[in-house]
Amino acid sequence: MMILALGFVSQILFFTRTLLQWIMSEKAKKVLSPTIYWILSIIASYLFFIYGWYRHDFSILLGQVITYYIYVWNLKENGVWNKINSLFQALLIITPILGIGFLLKDFHGFLDNFLRNNSIPLWLVIFGSLGQVIFTLRFIYQWIYSMKKKESLLPLGFWIISLIGSGIIVLYGIIRFDLILILGQSVGFIAYARNISIYKKELIVTYNVE
Repeated sequence: MMILALGFVSQILFFTRTLLQWIMSEKAKKVLSPTIYWILSIIASYLFFIYGWYRHDFSILLGQVITYYIYVWNLKENGVWNKINSLFQALLIITPILGIGFLLKDFHGFLDNFLRNNSIPLWLVIFGSLGQVIFTLRFIYQWIYSMKKKESLLPLGFWIISLIGSGIIVLYGIIRFDLILILGQSVGFIAYARNISIYKKELIVTYNVE
């Protein structure tokens, strides 16, 4: 029950970050990358990593480890990271590394628990991991795009990739009967689609002005 609660809390935080970003973008009539989005992202990711660990779910761990440090970069770009206590910074940075290191220390045990788990067929692990990789690519794309622009942004491609990856993860969650994954991803569809719509309107206005 505690693990499920942890999963629900992390998904609520993920949903809240998307909802707040959406509301703020609607008010500004353009797609924003607010600081609160990245603060909630790293908290939710930290909790969801722990949830994936206890669920023995490799696809969840894979997705969270990759995006986790991109959240840190965006917090730096928004001037938040340097305001965090140095000990807490170290804890945030080292936890995923220690977690993965601990798993790989007993490599055969890792394969048995995560990749050869009888409750999760290998094809399903691969399918779920594919969804997580695609969903994760949105942040890699966001990071590269923002690096070029020298500021934290959420570009159009980010939302398109979000829709594709989220669709695969929802299907994976349905197959696994994982209500947390289903609810967590399904509610994001509207926000992703709406951000794409806002972005297109913004581009049209910019084009007309020029």
